[in-house]
Amino acid sequence: MPIELKMPALSPTMEEGTLAKWLVKEGDDVKSGDILAEIETDKATMEFEAVDEGKIAKILVPEGTDGVKVGAPIAIMAGEGESVDASAAPMPDTAAPAAPKPAPEPKPDATPKGPPPQAPVETPAAPPQPAAPPRQEGDRIKASPLAKRLAQAQNIDLSSLKGSGPGGRIIRADIDAAVGKAPAAAPTGGPAAAPTLGTHLVTPGPMEQAIPHEAIKLSNIRKTIARRLTESKQQIPHIYLTVDIQLDALLKLRGELNAGLAARNVKLSVNDLLIKALAQALIEVPECNVSFAGDQLFKYSRADISVAVSIPAGLITPIIVGADTKSVSAISTEMKDLAARARDGKLQPQEYQGGTASLSNMGMYGIKNFEAVINPPQGMIMAIGAGEKRPYVINDSLQIATVMSATGSFDHRAIDGADGAKLMQAFKRLVENPLGMLA
Repeated sequence: MPIELKMPALSPTMEEGTLAKWLVKEGDDVKSGDILAEIETDKATMEFEAVDEGKIAKILVPEGTDGVKVGAPIAIMAGEGESVDASAAPMPDTAAPAAPKPAPEPKPDATPKGPPPQAPVETPAAPPQPAAPPRQEGDRIKASPLAKRLAQAQNIDLSSLKGSGPGGRIIRADIDAAVGKAPAAAPTGGPAAAPTLGTHLVTPGPMEQAIPHEAIKLSNIRKTIARRLTESKQQIPHIYLTVDIQLDALLKLRGELNAGLAARNVKLSVNDLLIKALAQALIEVPECNVSFAGDQLFKYSRADISVAVSIPAGLITPIIVGADTKSVSAISTEMKDLAARARDGKLQPQEYQGGTASLSNMGMYGIKNFEAVINPPQGMIMAIGAGEKRPYVINDSLQIATVMSATGSFDHRAIDGADGAKLMQAFKRLVENPLGMLA
């Protein structure tokens, strides 16, 4: 019997996805564990594996299709010994919906009363009335705002034009055509007016101008990033707190640790130590290890740090679970694995959903400081700038030190400014005295 392959639910919240790419074609033999397709959810692009053996008889949903509902049939696979052609025939539940049945005709009255029914007499139709031009609404001419501005600038009488837009609306193309056909008519009682300076300040959208451009279809991941960040900035009152942190002690410790870890093929990054420092700071200042939930406040006893990783489709935040209790070498090893699988689209939902706070480091791009957008429902995110040589006061004397700026973004509904300041102080102290993180 043919096997129906259905759109899988690749995360607990997934309702639909994009069938990004088929990795098999009709007629291919597959076995359990083979990768059949790449499915793009609102979080990541993930692989769809076969669980049965057989031959791909028919692909029902072409690659690139958006909005495929979870559970919807996407392909048919022929079982062992079955004909591919027979299996490719539409299955009952995948066929197009049957046409609606015609409504039943009314049953004649078994005991008719009165005279038999007469054939309906046709009433002569009223003579057709001339239709008003579709671009008129009462005395108002239907035209796009841009067309009106261009018509005014070119001194074109809109009532003399026939609109080619929806419902007869006059659009820019109609104005351009009118300009190309004949000179603009001068208004009654005076010479033609020259275009005003304001006309040149009109900036139409990319579809209304001749600037070369490419329309790029948004991925589900990019749509989700846009939606969540818009919601974050609209709904969360952000408060930003910045501190300058001396990095020399941390850089020295990192060099010593890497020398000792070389035999284990472990190399710590500055980011690994900053993840540890943020996790420790959140445990020290639990008022910031929270999330706002309407009439409730969730206060966490463990620091799960979401770390921003750039991928071709946008941004994803794999999580170091329990970073406050893990060694920096364990954090480093885990982070490298998560980042590599994030770029390959192979993270599991539980590896990037959740987290109690986030860390975003743009120092490798030379960014001095920035304010990151909170990743809801988390209550804060730490933005890390580049470490650079700066004049810095050390022991009451001006010296040169390696300094970075760190900015915490806090959800002011859940975290008071004073508590946010305490977290920034704790983070600064741990980075400047890094041995405390290893104790």
